[in-house]
Amino acid sequence: MRVLLVSVNRLRFPYPVYPIGLDYVAGAIAPAHEARILDLCPIDEGKVGEAIDTAIRDFSPGAVGISIRNIDNLEATSLRAFVSEMCTVVERVRGATSVPVVLGGAGFTVYATELMGALGADYGIVGEGERARALFDALEAGRSAADLPGVALPGRRAPPAVPLGREVTPRRAPPTDNPALGFYLAHGGIVGIQSQRGCALRCIYCTYPGIEGGSRRTFDPDAVAQEAKRLEEAGASFLFLTDSVFNGDPAHCLAIARAFRRVGLRLPWGAFFAPVLPADGFFARMAEAGCTHAEFGTESLSDAMLPRIGKPFRSSDVVAAHGSARAAGLHVAHFMILGGPGETVRTLDETLDRCDSLAGSAIFIFCGMRICPGTGLERLARASAQLVDGQSLLTPVFYEPPDLPLAAIADRVNRRATSRSNWIVGAGADRAAGLLTRLYERGHKGPLWERLADA
Repeated sequence: MRVLLVSVNRLRFPYPVYPIGLDYVAGAIAPAHEARILDLCPIDEGKVGEAIDTAIRDFSPGAVGISIRNIDNLEATSLRAFVSEMCTVVERVRGATSVPVVLGGAGFTVYATELMGALGADYGIVGEGERARALFDALEAGRSAADLPGVALPGRRAPPAVPLGREVTPRRAPPTDNPALGFYLAHGGIVGIQSQRGCALRCIYCTYPGIEGGSRRTFDPDAVAQEAKRLEEAGASFLFLTDSVFNGDPAHCLAIARAFRRVGLRLPWGAFFAPVLPADGFFARMAEAGCTHAEFGTESLSDAMLPRIGKPFRSSDVVAAHGSARAAGLHVAHFMILGGPGETVRTLDETLDRCDSLAGSAIFIFCGMRICPGTGLERLARASAQLVDGQSLLTPVFYEPPDLPLAAIADRVNRRATSRSNWIVGAGADRAAGLLTRLYERGHKGPLWERLADA
C-alpha cells in the first residue's frame, strides 16, 4: 500500500522542528508499504491546500496518515490553537481522495478521543507510531482493525498508549526521504535524533509518560552514533536529541558521548537536560563529544514551587547545573512555566529574581500551565473545581493559582522583561522570531537562541 504521511506542524519558533516521528513511521512500515512524506512546515499558508492536492494526485495513496505534534502553542497570554487548521487539512484531504485518514503523533495521543471526533478521521494511532504497520497491513488485506493495539476508531473511547517493548528497535527512514529536508538545512540545519524513549519523571503538567511510557528505554549508543554520522553526511549542521530528558540516565549520556567520539562526529549537538546536580565533569564530557547547547526544563526557581510541580531538584541544583554547563563552554537556555499550583507573588518573585543569577542564558518564559489530560495537574484542577464534569481539554485551559491570577503573573513578568533582552515572554517571542529568521536567511546555523542571550 502507498501511504502519504503529512506533518501538519508549521511552527518555526525558536527554530523549525524537523518531523522526526514521520521518519520512524516510514521506517516501520517499509518495505511492505511505500511511504511518501508531505511536510507542511515550509509551505506558505495560502499554498497548503494546493500542496495537498498535488501530493495526492501524484502519489495516489491507499491511506493518508496525518501527524499532529501540537494542539496549541501552550502560551496563555498569546494563545494560538491549531485544531481549526487541522480540520482544514483533513477536509482538503477528504476533497482529494476517499482513502482512509489515519491520525497520529504526540498531540493526537494526548487528545485522541476528542480529535477523532473533531477531525472525523477513520483511524488513529495512539502512542508510538510504529504501531501503524499493523494497521496498514490490515487495511491492505481488508481485515478489521478493531482489535489492534493502539488503534483508535470513530465513536469509541481511544485506548491508552501502550509503549513498545524493549525488544523493539525503532527503525528510522533516512531524512533524505523527506523532500522538505532542504528547508531545514537552510533554516538552521537542525535535524532531530533520539537516543531513548520514555520518561521516569513525574512533573505534574507533563504528557511525556502518557505518550512514550513511564520508564526509560535506551537505544544502543553505537547505533545512535552511526545514525548521527548518516545525518551529518546528509547535510545536517546541528543535531538535537529529542529525548524527553537526555540526562535521566547519566551513564547512558556518557555512553552516547563516547560513541559520538568513536565515529568521529563533527556536528555540534544539543539536548533537553534536567537541571539536576551534575557529577563532576559531566558537562565537560558532553562538550568534548560535541555538545554545544543545553536546554534546561527548569520551570521555577522557587524552592516552594519545585516540589509542587513534581521537580526532583531545587534552585541550588539549577544554579550548579547552569554553572557547570557554562564552565564547559555550553550555550544554555532555561524554560520557565509560571502559574502552577500554589504560585504566589512571593514564589513568582523568587523565580524572577533568581533568573538574573543565570548569567549568559536565554530565558524562555511561559505564563500559565496548560492543563493536559491524564496529568497530575488535571486531577488537581478537577478536585479544585477549576474544571467541570465532562469538560474537554481540547480547547486550551490553563491552571489558575487561587492567590495569583494569570493576568497578574503576565503583567509582573512583562514589566520585569522590558529591561532584559534575554527573557523571551509571550508576545516578545515575535521580536525574537524575527531576529532568528533574519539570521537563518543570512546562512547562520544551529538553534541561534544563544544570540538572544547576548542581545
